[in-house]
Amino acid sequence: MQTPQTLFIPFLDSSFITQPLTTNCQNSPFLLENQQKICISHKNIVPLHAENTKNASMKEQKIKAANNRTLVVYESEISTLKELITPETSIGADFSWINKLINGDLFNILDEIPNEIADLIIIDPPYNLSKDFHGLKFHARSEKSYEDYLRTWFHKICMKLKPNGSLYLCGDWKCTASLQRIMEEELHILNRITWQREKGRGAKSNWKNAMEDIWYGVKNDKDYYFNVDAVKLKRKVIAPYKVDGKPKDWETEENGNFRITYPSNFWDDISIPFWSMPENTDHPTQKPEKLYAKLVLASSKIGDVILDPFMGSGTACVVAQKLGRNYIGIEINEEYCLWSAKRIINASKDSSIQGYFDGVFWERNSLNMQKTTTK
Repeated sequence: MQTPQTLFIPFLDSSFITQPLTTNCQNSPFLLENQQKICISHKNIVPLHAENTKNASMKEQKIKAANNRTLVVYESEISTLKELITPETSIGADFSWINKLINGDLFNILDEIPNEIADLIIIDPPYNLSKDFHGLKFHARSEKSYEDYLRTWFHKICMKLKPNGSLYLCGDWKCTASLQRIMEEELHILNRITWQREKGRGAKSNWKNAMEDIWYGVKNDKDYYFNVDAVKLKRKVIAPYKVDGKPKDWETEENGNFRITYPSNFWDDISIPFWSMPENTDHPTQKPEKLYAKLVLASSKIGDVILDPFMGSGTACVVAQKLGRNYIGIEINEEYCLWSAKRIINASKDSSIQGYFDGVFWERNSLNMQKTTTK
């Protein structure tokens, strides 16, 4: 068989690399722009290193709009940020896992992670979609093949969960049935959260995909932690209802009438990170801090350990840091680890989460009200 080519992939999403990839060119799920098939395996993918590319310096030269707050890692910061990142080769028998950003292949690390270490696991795996990541395309596979892929790691991930722990598994409409079936093999499913993605321009030949799912499961459905009071919503009351002339379940404040409510499993208050938000990165599938904050607050306590095996740009770890939890993040792409490290540093200086203020979650586009509304 022809020797596979070695590729430099500057913006490869972790979902590519953490899959059990074939070295058989005929079966490779990846195509370049010219549709030439390329063999890819874990060993011949070369992650981005700042010293091998000029990515950071190129971004440094790029002129951004004044209000573009997308995170940038500058070349002068890399050595400092690397001190916060642990390469998988440094993991040994006496390794301390808590509050670590680990740069490595999940399949090489999974067996090393201590069992029952995590109180909460948040997983944002590759969806079963054909997607182009900067010229490298990941192709959707059959439902059976996708579920076989999930089984290569999901069982072992569940072993890392404490007996009373909780797990959230992200997906979209196409893979959500597979995620449900796989989770049912290992955990008790308690709910499916559907959240509205306020992003995208729609499609000409289909309905715009504006929803994603998060499956919620636990090891023991008789013993698990869930704090609904920590995730209440504050909504503006459009048509105030009164009983005997007094407000019914709402209060008048400086900016209007508001009601504190308990959340349902449909979330329409989430904004996808975009260029004017300081949490934004160039990661193609970044999840919002506000989204993960709800999971963390509801299903963990201060000081608990949160594991994210597909760390990406680090949102779960950043939210854990901001909310007083501990974290373990695993990511194969070194550039994404650098972004995560910089976000962790920023979180130590600013623990605010957009859309979460005064202990409650607010509706979209309510920032001005959050700053001026009195308790």
